[in-house]
Amino acid sequence: MRTRTTRGTRGRLLLMVVPVLLLGGCGLKSGSPMVDDVSPGSVGQGEPLKGATLTVTSKNFSENIILGQMTGLILKAAGAEVLDRTNLPGSISAREAIINGDADVQWDYTGTGWITFLGHADPIVDPEKQYEAVRDEDKGNGVIWLPPAPLDNTYALAISKKNNAKYGLKTLSDVAALAKKDPGAVTICVENEFASRDDGLPGMEKKYGMSIPAANIQKMDAGIIYTQVSESSSCLLGEVFTTDGRIKAMNLDVLEDDKHFFPNYNASPVVHEATFEEYPVIAELLDPLAKKLTTEVAQTLNAKVDVDGEDPHEVAKEWLVEEGFIEEG
Repeated sequence: MRTRTTRGTRGRLLLMVVPVLLLGGCGLKSGSPMVDDVSPGSVGQGEPLKGATLTVTSKNFSENIILGQMTGLILKAAGAEVLDRTNLPGSISAREAIINGDADVQWDYTGTGWITFLGHADPIVDPEKQYEAVRDEDKGNGVIWLPPAPLDNTYALAISKKNNAKYGLKTLSDVAALAKKDPGAVTICVENEFASRDDGLPGMEKKYGMSIPAANIQKMDAGIIYTQVSESSSCLLGEVFTTDGRIKAMNLDVLEDDKHFFPNYNASPVVHEATFEEYPVIAELLDPLAKKLTTEVAQTLNAKVDVDGEDPHEVAKEWLVEEGFIEEG
C-alpha cells in the first residue's frame, strides 16, 4: 500500500538531540525539547496550553517534517513544552506513535488514511467527503482528524515547459489522445512501485484508455525523475507529487487529472484522542494554519529544503513569523 516516505530530503534539524523520557497521561514519550523563544501572534493568545507537555511527530520527508515543525512552534507559542519527535522512518512509525499515545500530534494525508491505514480500495472523489469518511472511521482507532488544508499532495504526471511548447498538453486525457495518435512520443519515467500498482500507472492507463508500450516506460528513483523530465529527452512525462518544490524549480507543467483517478491527499492535523479530550484548544490553534497551507505554499516551502538546502525547522519558523502566527523573541 502507498506510503509517502520515499522522497524528499530528510533534512538536518538544528535542534540539539537530547534524549528525554517523560511519563505522562499519554504514555511514554521521547524526543528533543523544542527550545525556540517564541510567543503568540495571531494564534495562542493567552497561552492556553501553559503547563502542557506535548510531543509532535512526523514522517521522514521534507514536507511532513516542515508541517511537524510548524505545529510544534505554534503549540510552544501557546505555552506548551514541546518535544520534537519528527522525522520518524515511514508512515507506520508516526501512525503508531499517535495511536499508542507516544506522540500527540502529527500531520497525515486523507488518501493515506483512507487507503493505506483503513484499507479501502477506492478513493472518494470529493475531498471534503474523503476527509469526513476518514475522520469518522478512524475515530474508532483513537485518532482524531482535524479539518484538512487545501494542500493536496497527490500523484500527477508532469512535462517540461520546453517540451510542452511542442505538444500543448494540459490534461491526462490529452496524454491519452497523444498516445493513440503517436504512441512513440509518450515516454514516461516512474518509480518501480508506481509502475505496478492499480492506483498507479496501470490503473491510470485503464481509466484513461491509454496503453503505453513497456519499452516507453523507464523505472527510476523518484528524485531522478524530476531531473530526467526537465533536462533529458528520454522522458517526455514523469511521475511527480503535486507539492514538490522541484516542479517550479525545474520549470515543469503538471497535467490535470481530469477524470479524477488519483486519490485526494489533503494534509490534516491528526491528534491522539486522549490528548484532544484534554486539550481541545489544539483544534483552534491549528485550524488557521491549515487554512493557509495551499499546494502552492507547500511547493515554495518544500523547495527551500529540497532545492536550496535550508533547514526544515528554520523554514517553518520563518514562514510562521512572516504570516504572523507567532512572534520570535
